[in-house]
Amino acid sequence: MPDAVQLYDEADALKEQGKLEEAIEKLKQALTVDETYALAHSALGILLQKQGHHDEAIQHVQRVCELEPEDPFSFTSMSVICQRVFASTQDTKYIQLAEEAMERSRQLSQG
Repeated sequence: MPDAVQLYDEADALKEQGKLEEAIEKLKQALTVDETYALAHSALGILLQKQGHHDEAIQHVQRVCELEPEDPFSFTSMSVICQRVFASTQDTKYIQLAEEAMERSRQLSQG
């Protein structure tokens, strides 16, 4: 059985081929092997957002922040995803999440 990194690499290749749904499935497989694989959660959040699966995308980027709570980039990435979801939905709860994530990123960057 492939490990999480191998499955992530397969997902990345599928994404490059434009096969987003298949890439999403590979990333989900990677997370069944290693639920704490932050890079897979991050990639899944991006792809799910692109496919319009907004709430599921947010769940994955929030998980990245839980797994890497001291990494400002995790919160910046979450902010970007939330901003994109807001742009698609105009639901203000997403812009609020984006602002909170960006503030946390700033705090972590300042040390």
